[in-house]
Amino acid sequence: MIVTTPLAEKIKSIIRMNGPISVTDYFALCLADPDYGYYKTRDPFGRAGDFVTAPEVSQLFGEMLGIFLVHAWQRHGSSEKARLVEIGPGRGTMMADMLRVIARLAPELYTGMTIHMVETSERLRGLQRTALSAHDGRVSWHDGFDEVPDGFTLIATNELFDAIPIRQFVKTATGFRERLVGLGADDELAFVTGAAGIDPALLPHGNPPPDGTIFEVAPARAAVMQAMSERLRGFGGCAVIIDYGHTVTNYGDTLQAVLKHEYDPPLAHPGEADLTSHVDFETLTAVASACGLHVNGCVPQGDFLLGLGILERAGQLGRGKDAITQEEITAAVERLAGSGEGRMGELFKVLVVSSPEVELSPFRRPAGV
Repeated sequence: MIVTTPLAEKIKSIIRMNGPISVTDYFALCLADPDYGYYKTRDPFGRAGDFVTAPEVSQLFGEMLGIFLVHAWQRHGSSEKARLVEIGPGRGTMMADMLRVIARLAPELYTGMTIHMVETSERLRGLQRTALSAHDGRVSWHDGFDEVPDGFTLIATNELFDAIPIRQFVKTATGFRERLVGLGADDELAFVTGAAGIDPALLPHGNPPPDGTIFEVAPARAAVMQAMSERLRGFGGCAVIIDYGHTVTNYGDTLQAVLKHEYDPPLAHPGEADLTSHVDFETLTAVASACGLHVNGCVPQGDFLLGLGILERAGQLGRGKDAITQEEITAAVERLAGSGEGRMGELFKVLVVSSPEVELSPFRRPAGV
């Protein structure tokens, strides 16, 4: 017996009426449908949810970002009225950890800045208000990034871009054609091939890949990156963008679903499983550069955290604690900065862009520049 979901039945009805839908539309419905969307109906974070993000692994993650943002603020001239913005802030854990560090290291920044959370889910806004209760009256919530007031801006995002919908194209005998979601012979959701093609200029250089190869593009991600970049170009500031993905545009099907900490077929449980894909950092970097921003660098998360001193901070955090607590701290550092299965240090990348151009640690100019 095939187990279905309310959103699956809704999507099937849409397909029966209008024909197959794009992967973009399917992706958006799964995450943001007002009645059954994944982020509209549940708290997906933590061990009781479907996945654990870096801020939930350890306070060390948010603390390192807090240190980095203080450094960026100082390098940019210590603007008196900064806007600290997090887009897609989850439970508010990362912002709470960043603010604790900012208040301690740069009280003048903490006192003068305004704090902005870009979040569309009322359910998650409630969790964020609880996490940030110590900063009551200092925090504003917005449905869109365009609502954030003008001014010098520090932006932080973690696992934002992977949740923005993509388009997929599949190589056929007649070229690349858009991959759609339709109905199979059993009347269940299935991938089908549409008629729309893709501009060959968007494809990676080299010989054509074999039939069946998938290529992904993400115009919506590029649009979000452009909005952030134009904001920084107009008012100055820095953005630190953390997500899992690749630094070079390439072929591959990275559409994936996660349910109760296990991978799930992307069409199996719409609305009940998280749906994501890997981020193409080469494209995001190109968008920022085209907007005139300085690209400080794009490095593995492990290199970024180690360069900021996560080992030293872990040592401070564990000093005088019992053996079990110290082991937990060590395990958290391994998960955040280490490489290999179950660890985030290699798969996750950190992209930092700024305007005007400033040098920021742990990024370094190439020798001779």
